[in-house]
Amino acid sequence: MNRRRGPLFAVITAVGVFALASCASTPVSSDPEADDGKPVEGGDLTFAIANDPISLNPSGSGSGNDTLYVTRQIVDSLLYQNPETNELEPWLATEYSANDDATVFTFELRDDVTFSDGSAFTAENVKETFDDIIAAGALTQAVSLLIGYQETVVVDDDTVEVHFSTPNAAFPNSTASVALGIVGAATIDVPFEERADGKSVVGTGPFTVESYAKDVETVLAARDDYAWAPEALGNDGDPYLDSVTFQVVPEASVRTGSLSSGTVDVVGGVQPTDVELLDGEDFPLVSRGNPGISFGISFNEDNVSDPAVREAIASAINRDEVRDTALNDLFAVGTSVLAKTTPSWADQSSHLTFDPEHAAEVLDDAGWTEGADGIREKDGQPLSLRFAWVANFGPNQTSVELIQQQLKEVGIDIELVSGTVPELLERFKTGDFDLAWGNSSRADGDVLRTSFSSAASNNYRIDDPELESLLQEQLSLGDKAARDAVLAEAQERIATQYHQIPVHELTTILGTQPEVHGISLGADSRLDLLVGAWKQAD
Repeated sequence: MNRRRGPLFAVITAVGVFALASCASTPVSSDPEADDGKPVEGGDLTFAIANDPISLNPSGSGSGNDTLYVTRQIVDSLLYQNPETNELEPWLATEYSANDDATVFTFELRDDVTFSDGSAFTAENVKETFDDIIAAGALTQAVSLLIGYQETVVVDDDTVEVHFSTPNAAFPNSTASVALGIVGAATIDVPFEERADGKSVVGTGPFTVESYAKDVETVLAARDDYAWAPEALGNDGDPYLDSVTFQVVPEASVRTGSLSSGTVDVVGGVQPTDVELLDGEDFPLVSRGNPGISFGISFNEDNVSDPAVREAIASAINRDEVRDTALNDLFAVGTSVLAKTTPSWADQSSHLTFDPEHAAEVLDDAGWTEGADGIREKDGQPLSLRFAWVANFGPNQTSVELIQQQLKEVGIDIELVSGTVPELLERFKTGDFDLAWGNSSRADGDVLRTSFSSAASNNYRIDDPELESLLQEQLSLGDKAARDAVLAEAQERIATQYHQIPVHELTTILGTQPEVHGISLGADSRLDLLVGAWKQAD
């Protein structure tokens, strides 16, 4: 087995405003002290996840954590976002550059990479992958990462240019995502909608799909010719493990019990209520705050158009109480629409003070008077709002029920409407909601545009030209400091207009057996490449 330890890339400063970071650091990992020891070759890792991956096509319809845990192991990306620094580092690309208006990106590629079917990785594969996503259109959420995509030009086998018709400064960060992971020609030859079972997915990643049984398990087998992992992961050779089996175990308590009994090696989606139990039994925990949109309340602003109502709701919510009741100290109280681990985060906590007296005053001034039943009304209409939420994260129910109680204290009646993720998406489409509870994980501030731009999904019916201008402007700025400044303005605009009310941030928590090492979370706080994971010998 080839396990080179020296520097893998000669990083050359890119022409223009973008350059790859040359420093390497260790991501959040299980038992880092043990990781300094000599890794053990071989072994099979069993990883319990809550949900079926849905689609093993990296750019397919599955975009939840459990899907990405699996697909991250199959495909590599052009760039790697270091979770310690949030900087972009080499992976399939050794360097990249951009023109002044962030419409053309040039990537220099490695010339020693192969796909799992033995074919060589070249610039043509990058072009085919991106063109394939555009052709798939509504079949893939990855298309939102290629906004303004015009074409990919193959300069030579090891050089590719990606052209956009409009600026897309977020694109380099997007290339680090699983959704834009590069697939081989054999995958492109299969119709997009027929790739979900993974049989046709050919990637350059360290693992291949051995078998997939829906709602049961996905088994991945290690390659023995892998030699191009990101330097920060500490192993640029083939994986130490022989295989990884992702078992579907929907109940969080059953996953925790499986870890305690030794049935599985790692569990995902550890609930806050189980943290103390696992920690007390000396099962190492791996955790990282999720970047992206904080868990909080967004509005259907066609229905909740009165900014006074939105401001009153913001003032009436006791975020600390929600966090302390539903979660624990591993979860941060929201300080902005963006979570702290998101590049471009800017603190907006001064606009998020718990002040129920101010909430009542704002509603009084706006003409919402208290009725006989304590619920405020205006022009004969009660201040009664439908609050849509999904039970895809255990503490959600406790959070929304507590918020319901807090809002009732200031005379706002909340009807909780639960459902599945598809049902919530349908509500977004029809507008059959007033408030919505949720979050969105992405390690780039452009998540504000994909979430709140009227030119994007427009789920929240926001009509705010000033905000829209800021969201579009940040895409045109290649200079990081300038882009951060505009994204800070966008966060302030969202906070002061109460387009979204952050309550708490999300934290990803994994539990591991003491003999398991090298399990780490990436910059998106999802499972990173398992090339450095290993199990201590019995």
